[in-house]
Amino acid sequence: MAGAAAAPTLASLGGLRRLLANPGLTLHTLRHGAAVGQDSFGNRYFEERTPTRPDGRKRRWVIYAGGAREASMVPAEWHAWLHFLTDEPLSETARRPWQKPHQPNQTGSAGAYRPRGHEYRGGERRVTTGDYESWTPEG
Repeated sequence: MAGAAAAPTLASLGGLRRLLANPGLTLHTLRHGAAVGQDSFGNRYFEERTPTRPDGRKRRWVIYAGGAREASMVPAEWHAWLHFLTDEPLSETARRPWQKPHQPNQTGSAGAYRPRGHEYRGGERRVTTGDYESWTPEG
């Protein structure tokens, strides 16, 4: 973010196809946006050239790679920047050894978490112990 950020062009935003798919975002980005960076997923991040927020800060937004519009695809480094927790995006290379790489939410896909006993994992559950009594209606 040091120095002047580059103004995007229609070609750099995905051309006519992107314009037709999301005209409001594309035109707003062309008119007011300044490119800030890109993450490992290909998402591109922008901020306003001149501040319009009441608190004097520049608005920030993301254009998702491939038009996916999946918020869980924003890595923590860029999430902090988008929400004004940091002035500049955190470095993706300065990770601690215990930090795992960012992984988008897998809910609803084949990669989703499924505990033991889930139907897709065989449906076999452990036998319950004596501390559980199933409810049966009376009468």
